[in-house]
Amino acid sequence: MLISLCGFMGSGKSTVGAIVADALGCPFLDLDLIVEKKAGKNIPEIFAAEGEAAFREKEKIALEETLKKYGGATAVLALGGGTPTLPGATGLIRTKSLCIYLKTSLEELQRRLEGEKEGRPLSGEGLAERLAAREPLYNEAAEVVIETDGLSPEQIADEIIISCL
Repeated sequence: MLISLCGFMGSGKSTVGAIVADALGCPFLDLDLIVEKKAGKNIPEIFAAEGEAAFREKEKIALEETLKKYGGATAVLALGGGTPTLPGATGLIRTKSLCIYLKTSLEELQRRLEGEKEGRPLSGEGLAERLAAREPLYNEAAEVVIETDGLSPEQIADEIIISCL
């Protein structure tokens, strides 16, 4: 079964996903890294050179290809924070994976993202508004919601393994 993790940037998708994949002995996939590899540049470079719309198009293609390739496999996929905003993405994610929403409060996200603006092009202004707009999409994509505030990545991974598998 493909497990996908969704949530806002800083919610722990990549960190927790790697821990879960290691515990299960299966591949860990990070959609942002897949996009970067295919584009030959990192996300801030894609945003600077081509803009957000071009990045989202690359992200959509990478999502479709990854879900097609790994949809029947045992693997863990960390989605990008904005992946569920892509047209049709929530339904695709929900039908091709067990999606878990790592729900994190605005205050906790701000704490975690402090000082990380350089590698995260959308971490600046408008964080609260972006989170509010995306939260319904995260809930739509996910079959399971895990509140992450106050939990370590290992505790979140344990919650996923114990409760969801």
